[in-house]
Amino acid sequence: MSHAEDHEGNRRDFLYYATAGAGTVAVGAAVWPLIDQMNPSADVQALSSIRVDVSGVEVGTQISVKFLGKPIFIRRRTEEEIAEGRAVDVSTLPDPIARNANIAGQVPATDENRTMDEAGEWLLQWGVCTHLGCVPLGDGAGDFHGWFCPCHGSHYDTAGRIRKGPAPENLPIPVAEFLDETTIQLG
Repeated sequence: MSHAEDHEGNRRDFLYYATAGAGTVAVGAAVWPLIDQMNPSADVQALSSIRVDVSGVEVGTQISVKFLGKPIFIRRRTEEEIAEGRAVDVSTLPDPIARNANIAGQVPATDENRTMDEAGEWLLQWGVCTHLGCVPLGDGAGDFHGWFCPCHGSHYDTAGRIRKGPAPENLPIPVAEFLDETTIQLG
């Protein structure tokens, strides 16, 4: 083998490696936009967490805010509503699971497991009926003084638990926390 043939072999190897490298870069440049387009858009990321000022919510009233395209009911309950919610035997409920995203596992649907604070004054839940996605009426509506979905007759109690009607589950509770005495962060 002459020196020229060895040199030619090295040149051939270089061309193979250079071509493979250029091909890898070209494939990466073509595939990256396809992968990147699957990321959530900036407007979706901006709405993945919101802060709500609840300083104006009086005892016995509620506000609704829109989060991720759905209503969230934030209710400041009265002592009577709290007592009524805590007096319920969980074993009598159609759905005995709390459905609280802030608590790990499937805990019982006690009033304490569904509220934001130990006193039970703050109740925060998705405002979408678990039957067919309607928005229930609040402010003591229905047979159990909580929420009532007039579309198909689902009745929820003062803790947002299904008590009567076709809805299969309690109103779910989203991830939320108090940042201070008057600000709740959702998400």
